[in-house]
Amino acid sequence: MGQRKRIAERRNTKPAVIGGMIAVVVAGAGFGVYALYDGGAAADDGTRTTSTGADQKAKDVPSGPLSATEVTTTARTFLTAWQQGKVAAAAAATDDSAAATTLLTGYTKDAHIKDVTLTPGTPTGDKVPFTVKGTVAYKDTSKPLTYDSALTVVRREADGKPLVGWHSSVVHPDLQDGDTLVTGESGTPPIKAVDRDGGALTEDRYPSVGPVLDGLREKYGKTAGGKAGVELRVIRGKSSKSSESSESSDKTLLELSKGTPGTVKTTLDPALQAAAEKQVAEKARSSVVVLRPSTGEILAAANASKGFNTAFQGSLAPGSTMKVITSSLLIEKGLASADKKHPCPKYFTYGGWKFQNDDKFQIKNGTFKASFARSCNTAFISQAPKLKNDDLTKQAQQVFGLGLNNWAIGVPSFDGAVPVQSQAQMAASLIGQGAVRMNPLNMASVSATIQAGTFHQPYLVSPSVDNRKLATASRTMSATALSQLRELMSYTAAYGTAAEAMSGVTGNVGAKTGSAEVDGQKKPNGWFTAYRGDLAAAGVVQQGGHGGDTAGPIVAALLKAGG
Repeated sequence: MGQRKRIAERRNTKPAVIGGMIAVVVAGAGFGVYALYDGGAAADDGTRTTSTGADQKAKDVPSGPLSATEVTTTARTFLTAWQQGKVAAAAAATDDSAAATTLLTGYTKDAHIKDVTLTPGTPTGDKVPFTVKGTVAYKDTSKPLTYDSALTVVRREADGKPLVGWHSSVVHPDLQDGDTLVTGESGTPPIKAVDRDGGALTEDRYPSVGPVLDGLREKYGKTAGGKAGVELRVIRGKSSKSSESSESSDKTLLELSKGTPGTVKTTLDPALQAAAEKQVAEKARSSVVVLRPSTGEILAAANASKGFNTAFQGSLAPGSTMKVITSSLLIEKGLASADKKHPCPKYFTYGGWKFQNDDKFQIKNGTFKASFARSCNTAFISQAPKLKNDDLTKQAQQVFGLGLNNWAIGVPSFDGAVPVQSQAQMAASLIGQGAVRMNPLNMASVSATIQAGTFHQPYLVSPSVDNRKLATASRTMSATALSQLRELMSYTAAYGTAAEAMSGVTGNVGAKTGSAEVDGQKKPNGWFTAYRGDLAAAGVVQQGGHGGDTAGPIVAALLKAGG
C-alpha cells in the first residue's frame, strides 16, 4: 500500500518551474532530469519539453546589420519629432534619452533657436546626413541659421530596436559631449587679434588661426577693452582638468549683433605665418611651429586639418626626435659621448621586448655621433639597463621644461608628457615611443633649447600684456652635453637622416628626424625638428612615413623663409 501511494504521488507531481523553464517530470527520476536539461528533446513516451521563455525572447530580438528601412524610419522619427518641438518623443528615439532631452530642451530655451526645418539627405549605411535651417531670436534681434549635421542609427542590444546613437554632435557638429548651446549677450567681448606688425589675424588670411582666435578671445576678451555683442556660442563642458592646457575654447557659431572688439597683439610673424600656411596646405595632416629660441616667441603655427590645433594641443609619440632629450641624458651620465665608440646592434632585448633598427641595420665599431645621425634605436635602448625609471622624466622636466603642465603661452596648449615607466616601456620612451607624448610646439622648443643653451617657455602673447609668469627650467644642461648635442644635430643635418631635407639651409644649423609607430596605422607619423640661427621649428605629418621625407621639407622651407 505504501509503495503504491508513493508511485501515485510521483505520477501526480505538478510540472516544476525552474528559472522560468517548465520541465514535465514523469515517473523515473532519470528521465525527469534528462528532460529538464536537454532543452526540449523528445521523451521516449512522446512527451516534449517546451522552449524556454528566455530562448524564445532571444530568437525574437532582431540582430545583425540594420536594414535601409530601419535606418530611414528611425531617422525620420527623430527628425520629425525634433522639428515639431516634441522633445520627449525625439529623445525617446535615441539611445540616451536623458542627455538628448537636456540638449534638445536647451536648443530652444537657451540657444533661442526656433522655426526649425530639418531635411534629411541620402543615407550612407547607418549614417544619415541632414540640413538644419532655423532662426536664432534673442530679444529684438534675430538672424537665420543654416548648417549641416548627421546622425547614426544603432541597434539597441537589449531588444534590437533601432535608435539614433546619441552624441551632442547630432545637434550641431561643433558640439562635443557635455557642451551646451547658448545665445545671449556674450560674457566675453570680441577681439581683434593682430600679428607682431599690427596686421589683422583672420581665418580668411590664415586658415589655421581659428582655434587660436577662439583661445585668445577666451583669455583676453574681458581685458582687451572691447564690448560684448549678442551671439550663439558653444559653451564647452568642463573636464576634470582645469588648467589652461587641458581645455578646449568656447566657440562662436553665429553673431547676431556685433560688439566692439578689443585688440590683442601676438608674436606671429606675418611672412612666416603665411609661409607655414602654404606648407601645410600642400601636405595632408601636417602641423608645424616656428619659434625664436632667444626669447620663446612663437613666430608661426599652422595645421592642415582645421578645427583642432594639433600644433599646440596634439598629444603624439614623437619618435626619434625624442633622442635629442635622451642624448642629453646619456651624455650627462657618461653613458655616451659624440666621438666615442657606441654599440648599434641589429637587435637589443630588454624587459621582454625585442627592439630593432629600421630595416634591421647595424653599425659596427661606430661612434655615438654615427648612431645619432643614422637614428639607431638600439644605441639608445642598449643603455636602458643602466638608467633609473625616472631619469628620462627628470631630464625632460628639469632641462627642457616639459611635462609639468605649467606653460602659459596665451592660448590652450599641451606641454608634453614623459611619464615614469619601467622595463620595456621605459626603454621605448628613450626612442620616443611608449607613453611619451609631444606636439610640434614641444619639439620646436626642444631644438630652441639646444640652440639657445637654456629653456625659454614659448609664448604667443607677451607676458607683459597680463603679467603672467612663464614656466622655467630648474637647471641648464652641462656645457659638455650642450656642446656635444649641437655637434650631433649639426652632423645629422649635414650627413645624417636630415641631410636631404636640410640641403640648402645654411648657417648655424642642426636637425633630427623621427618616425613614430602608431597602432592601427600602416605608415608611421613623420617628425622633424631643427634650428637655424635664431629660429627653431618642428613639424609632424601624421601617417606620413619617414620624417626626413615628409615633415623635413616643411620645416626646412620655413627655416629658409625666416633667414
